[in-house]
Amino acid sequence: MDGPSGKDQGARPAGQPGTARRVLRRATQWASDYARLPGIPDEFIGADGQPRPVWNRFADTFAALAPTDIDRRFASADRHLREAGVTYRSPSDNAERSWPLSHLPLLIDEAEWAQLSQGIVQRAELLERVLQDIYGEGRLIASGALPAAAVAGSSEYLRPVCGIKPPGGRFLSIYAADIGRGPDGRWWVLSDRTQAPSGMGYALENRLVLSRAFSSIYKSMNVERLAPFFEAFRDALRASADRDEPRIGLLTPGTFSETYFEHATLARYLGFLLVEGDDLAVSGDRVHIRTVAGLKRVDVLLRRLDSNSIDPLELDAASRLGVAGLMDVVRKGGVVVANMPGSGVLEARALLGFLPSLSRRVLGEDLKIPHIATWWCGQKSARDEVLSRLDEFAIEGAYGRAVPGFANAGPVLASELPAAERERLRNAIAQRGMEYVGQEVVRLSTTPVWQDGRLKPRPFVLRVFAAATSEGWTVMPGGFCRIADEPDARAVSMGDGVRAADVWVLADKAVAARSLLPGSDNVRIRRIAGVLPSRAADNLFWLGRYLERAEATLRLIRVLAAQHRDPGKGSPAQLNTAERIQRLLLAWGAIEQTSRARGSQVSAEALQAEAQFGSALSLLRSAQRTATSLRERLSPDAWQVITEMPGRLAQDAEDEDAIVSLAELTLEKLATFAGLAQENMNRAAGWRFLDMGRRAERAINTVRFARQFGYDEATPEDLDVLLTLVDCQITYRSRYLIGPSLAPIRDLVVLDPYNPRSVAFQIEVLNEHIASLPALKENGLIERPQRLAVSLQARLTTAEAAHLDGRGLFALEQDLLNLAEAIGQHYFPHGPNATRPEKLTGLA
Repeated sequence: MDGPSGKDQGARPAGQPGTARRVLRRATQWASDYARLPGIPDEFIGADGQPRPVWNRFADTFAALAPTDIDRRFASADRHLREAGVTYRSPSDNAERSWPLSHLPLLIDEAEWAQLSQGIVQRAELLERVLQDIYGEGRLIASGALPAAAVAGSSEYLRPVCGIKPPGGRFLSIYAADIGRGPDGRWWVLSDRTQAPSGMGYALENRLVLSRAFSSIYKSMNVERLAPFFEAFRDALRASADRDEPRIGLLTPGTFSETYFEHATLARYLGFLLVEGDDLAVSGDRVHIRTVAGLKRVDVLLRRLDSNSIDPLELDAASRLGVAGLMDVVRKGGVVVANMPGSGVLEARALLGFLPSLSRRVLGEDLKIPHIATWWCGQKSARDEVLSRLDEFAIEGAYGRAVPGFANAGPVLASELPAAERERLRNAIAQRGMEYVGQEVVRLSTTPVWQDGRLKPRPFVLRVFAAATSEGWTVMPGGFCRIADEPDARAVSMGDGVRAADVWVLADKAVAARSLLPGSDNVRIRRIAGVLPSRAADNLFWLGRYLERAEATLRLIRVLAAQHRDPGKGSPAQLNTAERIQRLLLAWGAIEQTSRARGSQVSAEALQAEAQFGSALSLLRSAQRTATSLRERLSPDAWQVITEMPGRLAQDAEDEDAIVSLAELTLEKLATFAGLAQENMNRAAGWRFLDMGRRAERAINTVRFARQFGYDEATPEDLDVLLTLVDCQITYRSRYLIGPSLAPIRDLVVLDPYNPRSVAFQIEVLNEHIASLPALKENGLIERPQRLAVSLQARLTTAEAAHLDGRGLFALEQDLLNLAEAIGQHYFPHGPNATRPEKLTGLA
């Protein structure tokens, strides 16, 4: 029950003015146990009162940098975070936030880390055995070593898990502990993370950013690499399956998860499939992924979804995130789930006070890393202790972060409550003590942060990860450090005003570079396309459509704005053309209504109106939202292009020149993305669906342009606009030594298979894509998307421009819309069609 003392809660004064290098050098040279400088972080000082050698090493190297060089490196780190789109979402946020990374790492020497690792491994093994007993024989509860109420009171205790032997042999594949350093220099466990510990992906990004920003320091400091840990973790998950080359999925709640970016990062880094509940289906005794090639077996699921949400049949019936029947498959050993459902029961603070005795009983040894003193008020003796010294405790919920009866999400300090509230808390504990724990108030050690041109001490919590492997538990050399914004913080959570830091474990000798890429001597060469979940295909298809739709809208805006600033804009022909452009923008939802009087306001509205779903800005934001669910499939360059466009397009545009400039700049970015997709994406199914979305939307928009500006009685001005919109002015003039003429333009825009902007060209490419995709039926008959595409190609191949009229263009547009809809219904069905009752090929 012993824990670090919390009596000294005073914050140290802020750091002195000056550059970071001067403060670091001064801190490490002058600090001692009897004469510390004001504002010196606790991490600088060891248990013996002398500066820690790791900080001396860092200061010597850091002090050699010029102030301008330091600023440049800090700016480089911030820029990388923005360009890479590293984000997180607080529980109360509707939008993502930029990742708040501290520019200075937390330093820990090799010897101290070895001691920490031993304690983490011991704790992970203890919790694994406790879980096996809770859901197995139940001896700990039967003997009284663990109160049944302390376990059953948690919503994470899942009765359906009882009696299940976990596939793969373990309840915990990954474990994390939040630890902090006390004023005496010793480490203490603050909480255990056994549900689905987050932070590993952010630890990767933190390392990537700081190792680039301070590459010379990073190399000279002998920092332990993270790759060996992730390699061991991946190999352990692979070995837990019952076939040699298993398929592993990372099960995520989706894009609105607080840590979705991390899920995508881990999936990409480890080579796992990022899947949501809707991507999975139970068939027989196995779980399968819905792909564009039918159902494919998945062997291992790395769970980032709360246990209660994974199966609406046996657990939370209201869940729309899980997979119906998943628990039955787990029960039959058909899929490995890491961590096992129900493992989150050990995160309950009600159990903390029993772990020291459980360690002696189960492992035969004391805990190597103690935790903060905790009293579960479900026991009379502990409840009386807490009530007798209520003002000395932090009161927390026994089974969750929130304290029952109080609005705030964190702990309640009775000493800071008004008298009436303190009495209400006392009565609540006395009446229903099992819902509360009392914990000793702790003061956390501080680490340096660079803020407002000064070095300042801030409290931190370190999350350390351990992975279960065939050779035992292995600990990540480093971890996920969270730093509070206030000097006297007594609990740290990732929210407003909180930043993260990289954690450097420093070895005495040089550290060999490691990578997750396998050695050349044990690689089986493959050229397979891989598995593409239907949801990912759907999003890629719509990403292509949104981007192409935005391009068409921008081209209309550019032509309209150019007409507004043309000196001859008052002619009847130009006014008629402008009206046609406005009508098309209105039909597309880019503007609210047409009006001659508004002039440039129409262009500005179509460009930037957030309330109009068809404006260029709204379309690009839709593309960005769609791309968010594809982060693991998009290169950093492609992601950067997509995320930059909405922000740039939202800039103020006061006149036609500014509108045209913004439209042209965005069109350049769209061309950049198209080039990246064309030249850098592997020619697998993912690229095909992205390109299919672009081709289908371009064909539809081109026909609409032809109907609007290439109508039967089109004026030369309208035909000239049509050539501009489809970017065919040069081609037309090189072919025909005459002005705009209807039949040749219709042939060029609609029927010419050699023109990459024509409708015929798009249909030809769509036919090639569809023919390359796997068939979903075994009857050998041509399937509906290909049947429609072949029919359209035959019609366009045999058509003549002289006989192509407005009615024929309208029919062509409807057929193109039907083709796009048929692709969606066939390859990425939703709702009642998602089970696909017909027999599927490619079942593996």
